[in-house]
Amino acid sequence: MTHSQRRFVGWLIVAVALAAIGAALLVPRAPARGADLPAGALAPNANQRKVAREVGEILTHYQYSDPDINAHFSELVLARYLHYLDPERSYFRAADVRGFKARYGADFAQLLEAGKLGPAFLIFQRFRQLSRERLHYALGLLAHEPDFNTHATFDLDRKHAPWPASAAQMDALWHKRVMNDAIALMLSGNSWPQAAGTLRKRFSAELRSIDQISAEDVFQEVMNAYARTFDPHTTYFSPLNSEEYNIEMSLNYQGIGASLEMDGNYVKVINVIPGGPAAISGKLKPGDRITGIGEGKHGPITDVVGWRLGKVVQLIRGKAGTTVRLEILPAGAQPGSKETVLSLVRNRVTLKAQEAHGKLETVKQDGHVYKIGVITVPSFYEDVRAEDDGDNHYPSTTRDVRRLILKFEKQHMQGLLLNLRNDGGGYLPQATALTGLFIPHGPVVQLRGRSGHIEVLNDPERAPIYTGPLAVLVNRYSASASEIFAGAIQDYHRGVIIGQNTWGKGTVQNLIPLEWHHGRATGGEIAVTIGKFYRITGQSTQLRGVIPNIKLPSPINPHTVGESSLPRALPYNTIGPVPFKLCTGTAAIPSIATLKAEERARERHDPNFRWLVAEIHAIRSMRAQKVVSLNLAVRRREQHEQDQELLALDNLRRHALGLAPLKKFKQIGGKTDKIPDVILDQAKDIVADMVRLVEPARQRQGLARRS
Repeated sequence: MTHSQRRFVGWLIVAVALAAIGAALLVPRAPARGADLPAGALAPNANQRKVAREVGEILTHYQYSDPDINAHFSELVLARYLHYLDPERSYFRAADVRGFKARYGADFAQLLEAGKLGPAFLIFQRFRQLSRERLHYALGLLAHEPDFNTHATFDLDRKHAPWPASAAQMDALWHKRVMNDAIALMLSGNSWPQAAGTLRKRFSAELRSIDQISAEDVFQEVMNAYARTFDPHTTYFSPLNSEEYNIEMSLNYQGIGASLEMDGNYVKVINVIPGGPAAISGKLKPGDRITGIGEGKHGPITDVVGWRLGKVVQLIRGKAGTTVRLEILPAGAQPGSKETVLSLVRNRVTLKAQEAHGKLETVKQDGHVYKIGVITVPSFYEDVRAEDDGDNHYPSTTRDVRRLILKFEKQHMQGLLLNLRNDGGGYLPQATALTGLFIPHGPVVQLRGRSGHIEVLNDPERAPIYTGPLAVLVNRYSASASEIFAGAIQDYHRGVIIGQNTWGKGTVQNLIPLEWHHGRATGGEIAVTIGKFYRITGQSTQLRGVIPNIKLPSPINPHTVGESSLPRALPYNTIGPVPFKLCTGTAAIPSIATLKAEERARERHDPNFRWLVAEIHAIRSMRAQKVVSLNLAVRRREQHEQDQELLALDNLRRHALGLAPLKKFKQIGGKTDKIPDVILDQAKDIVADMVRLVEPARQRQGLARRS
């Protein structure tokens, strides 16, 4: 089976983080102009209209929730599109929105399904016009310092605020926005002229960005407004974002190996990736700015000053073995200085930082020292293309975790902690394969499709490679494949789940290529929710997530983060369980009640833990503030009070640990105040408790550790 066929028919768990991918950055072919679009406006091309029809056909026939595509659904799609364009309701006026709803609200979805994209592009044209007007108005406000001695306030969250009804209301809103932006800069020590200069650059950059938006960008936004109205994880990927997803899942791409960011009009090098062509050359340095790009050894160099980052990245990336030439303005050199040209041969670049990684650590308790393996799993990845090509060393989560476990066991590891915090998911086969490293061969997860058919997926391993004490650390950002793994470990009673309730994503996506030409998906891809997954007990993780055996505090607010906070999320339900055998004997976990008691006793006497709880409470109180004063003196006083509160909390911790107090808030987290990872430390202590409680039983049964 080919790579493309496997991706079309295989089950896929799309990472939660993908739901936040921004607009595409490709330049489309010359568009075919719609009759209703004014001259000079962006317009959809024939390929985009065809892809829209293809997406509509796929979602109508395969999407799990199967809603009625009626007037109400169309109104929801339109509302979401307007939200994507103007989330803070700072550009469109109430009359604009009323007009859009009157003309398109009842049949907006049906128009998109038919490939009739003109209305979406007309709405964007109005948005671009208003954006330019507002940004020019904001720039004009910077000519004079506002009166910061005022009783006015600014609403930080306008997602549900009324749309401004008049030009005067819009002007007042932007006057407040500029004041608030300036205050934020002045609270960091800037004077008004410095703050105004920074905002002038910022608004000018936004103007340039608005002008650089392409038809492909608009198409991606409206297609995702349509797709995500079915459910939060049905997502359209433009050709560019499809490539980014493949990089995310395979952890490699073909390019030069450099991380880039925008710095004004320039694309600047943040760092070079070890082992990549840029690092091997030794000539590209952090801080260098890329002013031009040429393809091949002798091709013309295209000036890229002022270009959007994604377009520059696309020019730099290319097939391994080909040459790209970069025109570089060295770090520190003034604009106008002589540039240098660097020639690099593209090659495969591996993103090592995103691979599973770990360390064997020591934990001291009551005079005893325990060796605890800590493995961090950032995602469930697999380089399917490399596997199809016969590469015996292709990266995957399971292969990398297996390697680390065997390494740690040779060093006499006594307990294992898998850190899945912030792991948003990935490939479903990796979730089942990783589970198989720890349980006897058996079922891991159930998948229910749109027709009601249920498929049970077993782990592919014939026997576990590790049977010792095991814990899994999760938080609210642990989602999807992470929840499948954590749920299975919990259901088998194989390990202890520690941390915070997980995200609650219990849906399955299939990634379908769109508009094939010459073996390439030229229309991008659509991730379609085609089913829900259930634990082997029949419970769903949808909305509820995996509930830890031992809960620990977290700064992540579960009311604003997670599946339950997303619009159009599918409901929770259950199905029947499947037969499975609980882990017993040496692989069984000790009493949860005992572990909880040990942990609570530690919490009461741990200064770092008490500090974390107090800081979480203080920060949540600060974040709950939705309206702020535009009086500079008031804001300075509030910031000073907040800083002093956090400084006092940190000094209480330092005093309890016998450390010298800090004098200034800015010193927190500095060289003299290393902030501990309290939750990770607590989790390691819990694993040490497990070792202490289960080791006598293991010894009685005559089990020796692997060596």
